[in-house]
Amino acid sequence: MAYKTDIEIARAANKLPIQEIGAKLGIGTDDLLPYGHDKAKVSQRFIDSVQDRPNGKLILVTAINPTPAGEGKTTTTVGLGDGLNRIGKKAAVCIREASLGPNFGMKGGAAGGGMAQIVPMEEMNLHFTGDFHAITSAHNLLSAMLDNHIYWGNSLEIDIRRVVWRRVLDMNDRALRQINVSLGGVANGFPRETGFDITVASEVMAILCLAKNLKDLQSRLGDMIVAYRRDRSPVYCRDIKADGAMTVLLKDAMQPNLVQTLENNPAFVHGGPFANIAHGCNSVTATTTALKIADYVVTEAGFGADLGAEKFLNIKCRKAGLAPDCVVLVATVRAMKMNGGVAKADLGAENVDAVKSGCANLGRHIGNLKSFGVPVVVAINHFVTDTEAEIQAVKDYVKTQGSEAILSQHWEFGSKGSEALAKKVAEVAESGISNFAPLYPDEMKLLDKINVIAKRIYHADEVLADQKIRTQLKEWEEQGYGNLPICMAKTQYSFTTDPERRGAPTGHSVPVREVRLSAGAGFVVVICGEIMTMPGLPRVPSAESIMLNAEGQIEGLF
Repeated sequence: MAYKTDIEIARAANKLPIQEIGAKLGIGTDDLLPYGHDKAKVSQRFIDSVQDRPNGKLILVTAINPTPAGEGKTTTTVGLGDGLNRIGKKAAVCIREASLGPNFGMKGGAAGGGMAQIVPMEEMNLHFTGDFHAITSAHNLLSAMLDNHIYWGNSLEIDIRRVVWRRVLDMNDRALRQINVSLGGVANGFPRETGFDITVASEVMAILCLAKNLKDLQSRLGDMIVAYRRDRSPVYCRDIKADGAMTVLLKDAMQPNLVQTLENNPAFVHGGPFANIAHGCNSVTATTTALKIADYVVTEAGFGADLGAEKFLNIKCRKAGLAPDCVVLVATVRAMKMNGGVAKADLGAENVDAVKSGCANLGRHIGNLKSFGVPVVVAINHFVTDTEAEIQAVKDYVKTQGSEAILSQHWEFGSKGSEALAKKVAEVAESGISNFAPLYPDEMKLLDKINVIAKRIYHADEVLADQKIRTQLKEWEEQGYGNLPICMAKTQYSFTTDPERRGAPTGHSVPVREVRLSAGAGFVVVICGEIMTMPGLPRVPSAESIMLNAEGQIEGLF
């Protein structure tokens, strides 16, 4: 059987006008700010008007550690949302927006796949409604105003050796990781060393995704620390008087984007922090609004459950007062085989023993998620090369872990293929058995929180942090930041900081290279191993094959 490509399927979509999608959730035309015919922002007026309603059921979709074999977390999120609507539930999907960096670098798209996609796929993967451009501009406005303040007399007495605010760009560009600025003489300012992060790693991105409204947004922006004086006292964004102008730039970006699935079900796509260098969840505004107007909300957290789900549960749920009713853990037979030692080129051949061996990674994620008190359903994202024996091996293993694995064929059949998964998730969510609690209390010391994550989630023996890092954490505690949660920046490919160690390794340590205080977002970023906050392009970037064809259509994006 010949299958269409994802982009061919997306182009053939029978999209409804966005006003009809909004009507499914009770959003009137006056509360939709359209960007063309198939996407719109939801007004703050409407968001405010539904806040007193009870919440629907919250479903978190996460996954095992990503492998080159593919897992399909976003595809499963979309497929499950469609499946829930198929069985009569009023469901909405909430996912993140796509970053241009990985789209033109390695991934080529972030809208799902096959018959489980968000449309318009091409726009969502490119400029969409301009949210990332607004975040980039707001962030770099602060950068410019900070250097301008130093140039015009530096009345705040900023120590230019201790400027911690970097610039951002929504592109993978390793050449900008570490740079010198203000070269060229007196007219250009005071030379200093700085660098760029990717926009999705910006604290402004994190704040946009955690803020409840524009007032909260400006307050959090003002709380951001941009530099320190010689006496080590912090200089805040509000001291530079940039928070008001930044809020103006972010006014429209704060409003969630409404689009649709291939089956014309509503989907909110808003925000985009990476889970390996930020907190990896879509916006609180989108999720909490969807919960007020839908019976079921299916959302995802980036990368594997050791990163995205841990941060969703320890950071987003803590700050937004959320609690998932069910967690869906996505796995594939192919990924189990790769975790079991099979090379990518050999994944098409049946290998039940390798599946069984690779299930250790899946089992660890199940155990980790259950430690939060949440029920776990495993979704086996079906590939056409999977055999019955391999699928059964995964189901049998998951049963030994006290959970159930459901085969889902949403990629091939859309909601018809995810119906069984939807029924199981609804059964679990409506049972009320979730007893969610974060892994650590607010009052625990920062280093102890890092240890909890390293030992209970990564199953490491120890955290390696030198005296400089320990001293910095203590100083932040003394300044009143000790109650903040931890945001780990670590490779997504392994429980360790070594991306080559698959499976469920033990006997490893977690080296902490750097810590950053995100006072506005409200967490401490802990950078581990060799992870970069500005990725680079691969040897052969996806951009080389992205182009317009003779009909003016985009080729190579997905």
